[in-house]
Amino acid sequence: MHPSQSQSCTAFDGHRLIASGSLREVASATKRAIDAGAKGPVLVFDDQTSLPVEIDFRGSQDDVLSRLGLAQAATETAPRGPGRPRLGVVAREITLLPRHWEWLAEQPGGASATLRRLVEDARRSEQDRARRAGEALDRFMQAMAGDLPHYEEASRAYWRGERDRFDQLVETWPADVRDHARRLAAAAWNDADAIA
Repeated sequence: MHPSQSQSCTAFDGHRLIASGSLREVASATKRAIDAGAKGPVLVFDDQTSLPVEIDFRGSQDDVLSRLGLAQAATETAPRGPGRPRLGVVAREITLLPRHWEWLAEQPGGASATLRRLVEDARRSEQDRARRAGEALDRFMQAMAGDLPHYEEASRAYWRGERDRFDQLVETWPADVRDHARRLAAAAWNDADAIA
């Protein structure tokens, strides 16, 4: 996953937490840890999705932070194409059946405005948020705890909503991994509770 300046993320050196916070804070702390001899593997996760965040740690800390800033600037100065690039609107092709195009053509604001509204409505869906939070926990646990005791049982306990059982199963995991997994699980369960 390509980093963005506004994202919140968490970095680990093996099973040890390096830092959690803004991309700038985490990248700086992680670079210091690498320079101090982090044993690794060093992994940085996006806090919302638990997808890995790609950061090039070569060179000095200023080099690392500069590349993060340059990556963002490069997207802002890219050649203009269809859409409204200053607003972040990008034109792409979609394929629909004729009946879908007919329905879209009848909607106020046209096809693009209707599709944007539908996407935003779906993104706001509590159910979708709870599902994404659960998938984030799954990704994190697979990457960081896949070889730890009771990993599969903990995953099953999470998806069955067995909160106490989940907490018991992850209790013996390294403290930083256990605590982060519990935070992700609590956030996912809170989203799921909001649906009920």
